[in-house]
This record gives sequence, C-alpha cells and structure tokens, in this order.
Amino acid sequence: MTKQFDDMVVIPPLDLAIEDGEFVVFVGPSGCGKSTLLRLIAGLEDVSGGMIRIDGADVTAIPPARRRLAMVFQSYALYPHMSVRRNIAFPLRMAGLDSAEQKQRVEDAARVLNLTAYLDRRPGQLSGGQRQRVAIGRAIVRDPAAFLFDEPLSNLDAALRVGMRLEISELHKRLQTTSVYVTHDQVEAMTMADKIVVLQDGRIEQVGSPLELYRHPCNRFVAGFIGSPRMNFVEGPPALTHGAHTIGVRPEHIRISNDDGEWSGTVAVSEHLGSDTFLHVHDTGLAETLTVRASGEVAYEHGDRVRLSLRPDQIHRFDAAGVRLQ
Repeated sequence: MTKQFDDMVVIPPLDLAIEDGEFVVFVGPSGCGKSTLLRLIAGLEDVSGGMIRIDGADVTAIPPARRRLAMVFQSYALYPHMSVRRNIAFPLRMAGLDSAEQKQRVEDAARVLNLTAYLDRRPGQLSGGQRQRVAIGRAIVRDPAAFLFDEPLSNLDAALRVGMRLEISELHKRLQTTSVYVTHDQVEAMTMADKIVVLQDGRIEQVGSPLELYRHPCNRFVAGFIGSPRMNFVEGPPALTHGAHTIGVRPEHIRISNDDGEWSGTVAVSEHLGSDTFLHVHDTGLAETLTVRASGEVAYEHGDRVRLSLRPDQIHRFDAAGVRLQ
C-alpha cells in the first residue's frame, strides 16, 4: 500500500505480512512513518493506494470499528469520573452487551492484568503504570483480532517502562493475540518483538527477528539503529584492508588493554554501570570516538592511554552506499 498527504508521499509502496499470533514491532527514528503505518492498519487514515487484509479479508474500505482491532495509545484516554470497572467496560456498553457478559469480561481482564483490587477506584487514584494497564484492559475486553500499541510506554518513567514492558510481553504470551507495537526505543523493540520492522522515510529497511537484525544488519542504517550503545563505524585504510568502504564493530567486540592491541587511544569518558563499563575512546586515528563495552570491574578513567583491537570475526562490512557486503 501507499500513503500520501497532498503531493507528499509518506509511505512509498510497501508490502508486509504479519502472521497470526506474532508480536511485531515497528521501530525507527521520529518521522519515519511508523505511527502513520499503524493508523493505516487501524483505519484511522485512508490508504492512498493498495490494500490491507485482515484474516484474508480486504478491509481497506471498512471503518475502524468493524476491523476488530483494539488500539492502545500513549495517552491513557481514561474517563476521570468513571471507576476502573466502568472504564474497562465502556466499549462493551457501547457495543450493547448485556450486563452479565460485561461483568464477566471486565473481571477476566482485571484478573489477567492484576487490577481486581482497583476496579472501584478512579484513574486519579492510580499510578501511571496502573492507568496504562486499565487502557490495555479496555482493549482486551473487546476480544480483538489484533492489538495495536502506539508508543504506550512513552509517558512512564524509566522504572515503570521496564515493568510494563515485561507485563505486556507476558500478556502476549498468555493471550497469543497478534500485536503490532510502535516505538522509537530500540531496546523495547529488541526485548519484546518476535519480528522487528525497521523503517526509514516510510520505507522498510529490514524485517527479521531481533537477533537476525543485530547479527546480520542489511545496511549501515539498520546496523547503527539496532544495538545499544550503537555500532562503531570506521572508514579509510582500516576499512579498505577489509575490502569495504566502511566497517562496523559493536562495542562488545572491541578488546581493550593497557599494552596489547592494534591501535592506541585516550579514554575521554568512562561510564560505570555496575555490570558493564562503557568507555568512549578518542585519538585513535580510526573515528572521532570509539565506544567500547568492557567489564564493570575495569578501572580506566579519563585521560588513560589504552590499546584497542577488533574481533576479526565480528566486523561488519558496508559499501559506499551503506549496503552490507557478504
């Protein structure tokens, strides 16, 4: 399918299959088209060309309410004057389900999401993570063909994000409902997805499992986007010796030593994170700065001279256009 606004094409011709029961994550930088793509699937935007099929049926012209999709937004969009119970039941009341069926579905969803004790509270009495669970509960009770998540964790603090990430992953394992999840956070993508779709300027750069994209990025863009800290890139003579315009090496694949290594450098910044230490090394003659992941026990500090060497079996090679070389 394609999507354009007036003369501006935001989604060039794009072809993608999402399998039943998969947890698929759309990831990419801001403005890459991932939220637009999700809204097209939901029916909140009209397709400019092509079609969308759900369970084999063409739904391109079908309104959102009839697509059997449940969307969870980054804003919780809860009714502050309603209890948790009534918020979760709201789509069921709109659909005209009888009160006994509503009660059963709400209680089932609350049990799955550990919200039973909060059913008679109002949103203002809940934490951010609990409010997001209520929003997810409102989606669950609809028994959708698929869940669509639009950056649902972006309003939470760091600790809550980690907790909710685990909860959504566990929920998917239990329900086995197809889920499409949009995020700009590649850590969320790596930890949650069965399949990642990396987007840039509305185009799909690569589709694959998290480890496939991490180990075998198809181009320099994917290589630099997937992985934290990001991959180091080196051009010039070291790259040419490997038959490439650019070589890439991940921080954990650079060995650091006091006196043994191919290149020397100076530690500019040392980030001690407990189990790991990230060292930012400059004056190597290879790149502006190389990031090295080392053991949390290392004691290098600003100004220390070190020696570096790359693991030869972990070097990624790219041509001048940024395409991966075999």
